[in-house]
Amino acid sequence: MGRIRSCWIAGLVTLAFVPAAGAKVLLVGTYHGTRGQFSSIQAAVDAAKPGDWILIGPGDYKTSSSRRVPGRSDLAAGVLITKAGLYIRGMNRNAVIVDGTKPGSAPCSKKASAQNMGPAAKGGPLGLNGIMIWKANNVWVQNLTACNFLGGTGDSGNEIWWNGGDGSGKIGGHGYYGSYLTATSTFFHNEKTAATYGIFSSNWNGGTWDQTYASNFNDSGYYIGACQDQCHQTINHAWGQYNALGYSGTNSGGPLLIENSQFSQNEDGFDTNSQNNSDWPSPQSGQCPAGVKPQIAGAHSCWIFYKNYVHDNNNPNVPSSGAAAAGPVGTGVSIEGRDDTVMDNVFKNNGAWAVVFQGYPDTETPPSNAIPCVGGIQNYSLLGIPIACFYDDWNDALVGNTFTHNGFYGNPTNGDFAETTFTAGSPINCYSGNTDTGGTLTSSPANLEQTNPVCGPIASASDQNLPFVFQALCDTQVFGPTTPCPAGSHYPRRTEVVMHPLPKNLKTMPNPCAGVPANPWCGASSAGSRPPRSPSGFTG
Repeated sequence: MGRIRSCWIAGLVTLAFVPAAGAKVLLVGTYHGTRGQFSSIQAAVDAAKPGDWILIGPGDYKTSSSRRVPGRSDLAAGVLITKAGLYIRGMNRNAVIVDGTKPGSAPCSKKASAQNMGPAAKGGPLGLNGIMIWKANNVWVQNLTACNFLGGTGDSGNEIWWNGGDGSGKIGGHGYYGSYLTATSTFFHNEKTAATYGIFSSNWNGGTWDQTYASNFNDSGYYIGACQDQCHQTINHAWGQYNALGYSGTNSGGPLLIENSQFSQNEDGFDTNSQNNSDWPSPQSGQCPAGVKPQIAGAHSCWIFYKNYVHDNNNPNVPSSGAAAAGPVGTGVSIEGRDDTVMDNVFKNNGAWAVVFQGYPDTETPPSNAIPCVGGIQNYSLLGIPIACFYDDWNDALVGNTFTHNGFYGNPTNGDFAETTFTAGSPINCYSGNTDTGGTLTSSPANLEQTNPVCGPIASASDQNLPFVFQALCDTQVFGPTTPCPAGSHYPRRTEVVMHPLPKNLKTMPNPCAGVPANPWCGASSAGSRPPRSPSGFTG
């Protein structure tokens, strides 16, 4: 019997969309020969009221000025949205470009002279973010491309960001919808100015991304974090490519579903972890909230990686910085959290490991006002190396996945999946129903499906699996170039940074007028399917 997704609770509406009474449609640019009222997206946002629509005609919308978030001198955006309930939609995903490069340059130009490095600031240019939704609930952004918003001395380099108050340790935003979105950068000079994240959610609860693409970022194409293990977010039909990490999640757990997506040609395809930083609380945990069932029937928990295609993540020649640079090249999925489910996916051609379950050694110095180590082990000695805060993994499930030609680097422990658990007294990880198309599953330790078939039993002793640990340390170089490697080990190292063009003809919305009130671009009110509002939770 096939698995059936559980129903959603609060927030679902009928698929036939009736526009809100009194909603206006503000038009930016020109579409089919009809000029709109506005020439800039920011001007339309400034004029809009909650419930209004902003439609954007084809064009290259350069960022000639920026807005700073009130009270945050470090945070500037090409388009800043602080009003709840706006619906912002391009008329063609590939032809509507929100562009960080200078006026007069080609769209998303890769020339150094074309780059806009943002407002001047002490220590150097601030950098820029692209479209930023700042603590504004239920804002939709659809059917457009954002490119070349670069890093600097500020909190910058992020193309499309639902920001509920990064660094605050609080949830400041609820609900969003993003679909048919592309995020990329064509320019690389150094890691300080590189674009950092593509499509980004922080300090937020509830939301969905669908039909999206993100490439060429030095942290990750997608990021969800600081949602206090109550994310209630979904990523569907995503494609993360040519990034340090295809996806990165820090302290992002509770109900979180990543499905029907592709992660390819990254350094590390997908990574979720726990860190003792301002994106509290840690650790990352996929446990279901009280009274809530998993979104997918048969799943072990409410954090679910489901029916994705993860392949060819063997690329060291990508931008990479900070903790993301330590993503293990050649790895499909790295789980450095607890109570997570990896189910019914396809893993192919990942040279080191398709899936790893491992602890996270947080070597960062926590903020001065932070508790020294939240949810981890403080001042832990990992193989004689002092770690400020160590987060072990446990109670994760690997179920029903298909593996093909993984582990071909040929180092000891390379293969389909591997695990290490340094502490006893916690529930074991579990493995069942997985298959290798070559005939034999490869795991480290060996025979994990036989020794750990069911999650839940308490480990009476640690399983440090030191051969795997030494290989993982060698691969990640987590302690820098002096990180020791076992004799004879070999993993790809970066020789240059290669920036890749976008795939051609990414899917655009079939009918960008669907659901929009009557306006000069769309004629009579175009009733059509409207995705459900972001749910506040899951239930059965």
